[in-house]
Amino acid sequence: MKVLIVDDEKLARDRLHSLIEELDEYTVAAEAGNGADALKEADRVAPDIVLMDVRMPGMDGIEAARHLASLDEPPAVIFTTAFEEHALEAFKAHASGYLVKPIRKQHLIDALAAARTPTRAQLAALSEEAEEEQARTHICARFRGNLELIPVEDIIYFQADQKYVTVRHTGGEVIIEEPLKALEEEFGERFLRVHRNALVQRHFAGGMEKTPEGRFLISMKGVDDRLEISRRHVAEVRRFLKAR
Repeated sequence: MKVLIVDDEKLARDRLHSLIEELDEYTVAAEAGNGADALKEADRVAPDIVLMDVRMPGMDGIEAARHLASLDEPPAVIFTTAFEEHALEAFKAHASGYLVKPIRKQHLIDALAAARTPTRAQLAALSEEAEEEQARTHICARFRGNLELIPVEDIIYFQADQKYVTVRHTGGEVIIEEPLKALEEEFGERFLRVHRNALVQRHFAGGMEKTPEGRFLISMKGVDDRLEISRRHVAEVRRFLKAR
């Protein structure tokens, strides 16, 4: 079985690598130093199991696990952490288990075996939803066959079209399959609802204009795009722009 090791500390990666090399049924397919690189490596090598640290700079292990769980064939995720209080949160982020550092060989063997055949308790934990999941720092999407990570801070707007949503960002645009309502709930006040099919990130909002036909449009910083503002949202958009 192919294993992906994810930890921002090289010594920790080396330790896990050496332990796995002693096991006949497993092989280290790749390593990564943070959550974003873990997603890229997972897309490249398609691991069966990911051993991942919880606390890492940039994208942490919790968020990376949520992205991994959305893949067509998600790997089992085992968190490695020095903090036992992360255990329940790890299960809710679709992990198959966790290991407390320093990791002992037998504990690793047991966790790898459990990841292959989840127990009823693990399956029950996987089915629970986190009461308060942190908003993602990145949006994960496919672009020309490759996995692309877009920082949420770089997203200018979301625009829905049936079951697809266009993510317009400072580097271009991608398409995702996520409900616009769910995105609005996740990112809260960061985005401004301008239409039933569009959310604009507040710090990219430019100005409001009225067309000769009486339609209202919102302009955005950094792009020439204009989005229609529905009449029910005109007052809210106007208040926001004036207050700013």
